Amino acid sequence: MNLTASRRAVLAGLGASAIARPAAAQAANQAVLYTSNPAQALETVADVAAKVMAGVKVSTVTGGSGQLLRRMEAEIARPQADVFWTSSANTLGQYKQLFEPYKPAGLNAIPAALHQPQDLWTAANLHICVLMVNTAQLGGLPAPRTYTDILHPRFKGKLIIADPANSSTAYTILWGIERMLGADGLKALAQNIRVTASAPTVFRSVGQGEFPVGLTFESNAYTYVAGGQKEIALVYPEDGTFTTTEFYTLVKGAPNPVAAKRLCDLFASRELQTALLETAFRRPSRADIEVGKFVQLPEMSKVRVFETNEEDAARERTAFLARWAALVAAAN
Repeated sequence: MNLTASRRAVLAGLGASAIARPAAAQAANQAVLYTSNPAQALETVADVAAKVMAGVKVSTVTGGSGQLLRRMEAEIARPQADVFWTSSANTLGQYKQLFEPYKPAGLNAIPAALHQPQDLWTAANLHICVLMVNTAQLGGLPAPRTYTDILHPRFKGKLIIADPANSSTAYTILWGIERMLGADGLKALAQNIRVTASAPTVFRSVGQGEFPVGLTFESNAYTYVAGGQKEIALVYPEDGTFTTTEFYTLVKGAPNPVAAKRLCDLFASRELQTALLETAFRRPSRADIEVGKFVQLPEMSKVRVFETNEEDAARERTAFLARWAALVAAAN
């Protein structure tokens, strides 16, 4: 992707500030974004922000969603972030004390079913969980078609997922698998799978041929398909898969509240959500954007969904993480 001089300047600003928040910030001309999103998505935000939020510098701190939320929790007496982007309700539910209610401009375009009742977080995009398969690395194994398939011993050591304590992606998937396939299914998966610290390692490892199968979100895997890697396939499991809404939040006590609210408005805008669909393959939360007009991803009506309860997932997160950690330890 070729960068214009102005875009290079914006990205340089993002990169320069990714380690820590500047000591002094101006409330109207700077916003500090804590984000778990990859570089491609951040480039898109930088592009659109440069046009829509002229004069506002968006600084970023990146990491896994769980890592960043724990960091924000440690900073609660003196918040360093203005906006957090993104995580699922099943993770955010444990951190409600960190967020400030806010209704961004454009909220009416987002279906009411996706609204958080107290407006503590706003829907940014929708995710579908998939099996990302590197067909060149299967070594004669049949490509999995279901989650049940990957429980078979033949897939031992051939699967990779992120640590659900650090990744809301992994938590969504593993919580769903336990709901679908029960405790025995989760145990069998733990015996087959490699757990890595960060979510990006999952799709990078599959893309580079280090693992045949990764459990991840559709947008992560489709990046490689769109990039021309014909050996990469997205499998939407036939026994059903899991969907989740990703949200962004206004941080309670944000040090730069004026710019922070402008950034929240930007994330709800048609312009940014369309751009993120085209460049980072994020299914928009807005109902007025038709996915098929911009990318070659299946419509939701073509995907079999196994319903899970996000409130239950949030409430039982601590117990689930302990249960999963014990299964992984016993398998190694």
